[in-house]
Amino acid sequence: MASMKSIENLVAARKSLKMSLEKSKALAFALEKAGPRLEEINQRLPSLEAAVRPIRAQKEALVAVGGHIDRAVGPAAAVLKVFDAVHGLERMLLSDPRSDLSGYLAVLKRLEEALRFLADNCGLAIQWLEDIVEYLEDNTVADDRYLSNLKSSLKKLRDLQTDEEKARLEGGLLEAALDKLEAEFRRLLTENSVPLPMSSSSSLGEQACIAPSPLPVPVIQKLQAVIERLSSNKRLDKCISIYVEVRSSNVRASLQALNLDYLEISVSEFNDVQSIEVYIAQWGKHLEFAVKHLFEAEYNLCNDVFEKIGKDKWKDCFAKIAAQAGMLAFLQFGKTVTESKNDPIKLLKLLDIFSSLNKLRLDFNRLFGGQACIEIQNMTRDLIKRVIEGACAIFWELLVQVELQRRNPPPTDGSVPRLVSFITDYCNRLLGDDYRPILTQVLVIHRSWKQEKFQEGLLTDAVLNIIKAMDINLETWSKAYDDTTLSYLFLMNNHWYFYKHLKGTKLGDLLGDAWLREHEQYKEYYAVVYSRESWSRLPGLLSREGLILFSGGRATARDLVKKRLKAFNEAFDDMYKKQSNWVVSEKDLREKTCQLAVQTIVPVYRSYMQNYGPLVEQDASASKYAKYTAQNLEKMLSSLFQPKLGKYSSAKARHSNGKLNNTVTNQFQSTPTVV
Repeated sequence: MASMKSIENLVAARKSLKMSLEKSKALAFALEKAGPRLEEINQRLPSLEAAVRPIRAQKEALVAVGGHIDRAVGPAAAVLKVFDAVHGLERMLLSDPRSDLSGYLAVLKRLEEALRFLADNCGLAIQWLEDIVEYLEDNTVADDRYLSNLKSSLKKLRDLQTDEEKARLEGGLLEAALDKLEAEFRRLLTENSVPLPMSSSSSLGEQACIAPSPLPVPVIQKLQAVIERLSSNKRLDKCISIYVEVRSSNVRASLQALNLDYLEISVSEFNDVQSIEVYIAQWGKHLEFAVKHLFEAEYNLCNDVFEKIGKDKWKDCFAKIAAQAGMLAFLQFGKTVTESKNDPIKLLKLLDIFSSLNKLRLDFNRLFGGQACIEIQNMTRDLIKRVIEGACAIFWELLVQVELQRRNPPPTDGSVPRLVSFITDYCNRLLGDDYRPILTQVLVIHRSWKQEKFQEGLLTDAVLNIIKAMDINLETWSKAYDDTTLSYLFLMNNHWYFYKHLKGTKLGDLLGDAWLREHEQYKEYYAVVYSRESWSRLPGLLSREGLILFSGGRATARDLVKKRLKAFNEAFDDMYKKQSNWVVSEKDLREKTCQLAVQTIVPVYRSYMQNYGPLVEQDASASKYAKYTAQNLEKMLSSLFQPKLGKYSSAKARHSNGKLNNTVTNQFQSTPTVV
């Protein structure tokens, strides 16, 4: 019994153990299956804890947090709404403005307004969000890790908002739109800027009456609208740069037809002012055309296009156009002329330059009078100062130069010295209507600079002194001839030149009728003295003495005629040979002098040969004594005193084109005292 009971107990224990083992296996399986879920629960616990934490926060904090959130979400939502609207403008702003410029500008203005809103409100939205974080942190309403993430995000927003490169939301779109607008501004200018057409420099006078057409009004209005937008976005300087580049290029293109290469000439590239005289004449016309028509048009156009942005800006814009288009080159050329070596012709050219500048004085003051054109003003003032000082220096040096020429020898042919013809013509030009007012004004200005009063008659007195010095030169030169007959011819030539060429001229009026009559009388006197001392001596060699009453026979008479003809021939040949190199410059005086010689000799010779020629004509050596016929003598005498082309002393002081000859100019330059 006892053993049976033990067996039962063992069976029961075995069964109990088996059941416990099965339960353990089931539990192990359940534990194994529940592990991942526990891990998942474990991972979710912090967030659950954070979610539950506000429930544990104070009731007042939980109630107030809603208001903070509402105040922050409102601005943030508005910012996001505007930000989304900006994206809607991209397609229009990235298109070509040409097709609808007004629409493009309107959209661009909307973009600017949107960007200003974002710039003004992004900071406010961030501030409100920062206030929420601060409130959550102070009232332990949110988890630390959650707050940390919020703070990190807000810091990035704040950094973006203060970053200069990204201060504007979608700033790249605005820059791209402004670039397109600048390109459209350049296109409008370029396509509507047409150089003024000019057929040639010779027709400049007529062309100058035609002012260049301004840009069409619709184009100006478009430019103004573009400038307004570019200026509001701090792109005005770039806008002005484009305008200056296009318009100055247009002015240069208009001037190209005038062949202005001469403006770049340097002092080393020409010998004297006469070598560039034609350029100086062109310079005055070209400068007047450029100022009155090209730069005048640009001045007005700058005002029309940029008038809304202020006077200083558009005047600065015009100043740059004037400088780049060639105004400085015009002034530099004038300065180059003043730096050339001094001579009388340079005085006239300096007066021409002064006249051109003075004629444009009001235009210069109006166009280039502002502070923006200070460089042009300075160069103009410097040029005027150089012109006035240079002209006065040459003018007051003229008397000295005339006196210095006194030591030079007179013309070997007895003609009018080139200096005489040059100075008389030169003084006439200075006293003429073209130069006298200009020279007087220059002298007045120069005296005022020296704090000296200009005296009436200063110019005329200076000219009279020059002529008086020339008179002394003539007397000095006449005494330098070894042959007194040539000196008489020389004085006859020059006194007649004074009378003939000064009568009825400005210089002649200044000298007076008495002075002119005196020179006419001197001419008559020296003509008589010259004839008496030369050709009038020859008829006496054909004396008839001893031939009428001669009783010694035909042979003796023939010998006496031969002797007298031989003496006549030798004297005539000697005098003709000598005087064939002499010159009487004026045709009327030359013909009269030749006729006087013919009348003095030919009738006497013809009569003598008619009466006594037969005595020697039958002789074997007749040609030796009857060397000339009356016709031969008349022809020879009539051909005397002709100017010899190419000879220094016999050439005129003027070229055929009316320009003063440069021979005397070169003489003046060669004098050591010439400044």
